[in-house]
Amino acid sequence: MNHLRTLCLLALFSFAVGALAQGAAKPAATPAAKPAIGDIIDREVSIIEREFVSAAEAMPDDKYSFTPSTLNISGSEYKGVRTFAEEVKHVAATNYELWGPITGDKSPLPADSPNDNGPASLKSKAEIVKYLKDSFALGHKAAKSITAETAVEMVASPFGQGQISKLFLATFPVAHAFDHYGQMVEYLRMNGIIPPASRSNQ
Repeated sequence: MNHLRTLCLLALFSFAVGALAQGAAKPAATPAAKPAIGDIIDREVSIIEREFVSAAEAMPDDKYSFTPSTLNISGSEYKGVRTFAEEVKHVAATNYELWGPITGDKSPLPADSPNDNGPASLKSKAEIVKYLKDSFALGHKAAKSITAETAVEMVASPFGQGQISKLFLATFPVAHAFDHYGQMVEYLRMNGIIPPASRSNQ
């Protein structure tokens, strides 16, 4: 009986030692690498690019001149607001103006329309959407160039006198585009079009 108990204890001890050895052999979990600041900003650029470009593409070519003023909504005040085309061109031109100082790139076209409405030479939907997409390509380039060190570097402000940080120039176009995206959503819905970003929720 004592021999049997001893054998059982030895077997149990051997099992425990083997289990501990296997546990010790497993490598410790590697902590996840911290994302680079440029990658974080670039993700934000991708989010607004996806929603804004899809909205620009959703509006038919013949509605690019639309403004809510054409609906004559009682009690409304839409006099002088931007057309849908001007909303898109304004955002694209601003993207170039703000991301350009980070990369050294300039807009291929002058933003020469009144009220900061982007290049007057762009008329068709295809031309405007291409200009918009190219401006977001510059945004990705600018975002990926930002590091923890360069984020606080100061450059000449595109708003006028003084200097401004590269981090501000890299991130502010996202907030600015979302502001105008909200207006574009209303323009689309006034024309019976559900914005693409909202269609999965319908």
